[in-house]
Amino acid sequence: MRLQCAKDRVSRTVKIALFGGTFDPIHAGHLRAAKVAARKFRLGKILFVPSGNPPHKHRDRLTPFAHRFAMVALACQGDRRFVPSLLEAPRPGRRRHYSVDTAKAVTDSLEATDDLFFLLGLDAFLDLPHWKNYRHLFDLMDFIVVSRPGFGSAQILKVVPRRRPQSGNRGSARTAGALKTQKGAVHVLRGVHMPVASRDIREAVAARRRVTGLVHPLVEEYIRKEGLYTSV
Repeated sequence: MRLQCAKDRVSRTVKIALFGGTFDPIHAGHLRAAKVAARKFRLGKILFVPSGNPPHKHRDRLTPFAHRFAMVALACQGDRRFVPSLLEAPRPGRRRHYSVDTAKAVTDSLEATDDLFFLLGLDAFLDLPHWKNYRHLFDLMDFIVVSRPGFGSAQILKVVPRRRPQSGNRGSARTAGALKTQKGAVHVLRGVHMPVASRDIREAVAARRRVTGLVHPLVEEYIRKEGLYTSV
């Protein structure tokens, strides 16, 4: 009976990743990183969270949230693990959205057996010290960092807060080669080639160049129909 209960607990465990960004627009590199991460870490769900009012971006330079969310929803079609999320949708009276608040809202809704990850690119991870209460993010979840050639573990570890040893552990999943933090781990995802940036796509559209293959076909059609990025 005890063995069966243990198996039931394992079978109910869901690995969930938050994948946030402006997604202006979401492109093939984002989807490639998500697919590789899902396969390597056996993620059951990836929440694509378009930023609402990110504190590090100028609002007047961002495409309206409704358009960015629509493109994310279109790009997520065809993969049941990919879920477009309204967690950071603009709300009356809320001027800024902070990742630590989004992560806390998700962890509060999870089952005790679920594992939460934060999927993000190397540049965003290295910028974490400038984020609000970024140390608390390491208490809430593990990280999956999409690395690139030339960056080693030592540079990534500089971002991880140093803490005195504490008893107990959050019990999150581990994989070989992970960089351990006090309560979680940083998993470095290598070998994901991301040859394009959202800025490149905006500039290409403005210059009337085709972006076929750089974005999901439905996203390319949406950009054309809505007349997005005609000027940058």
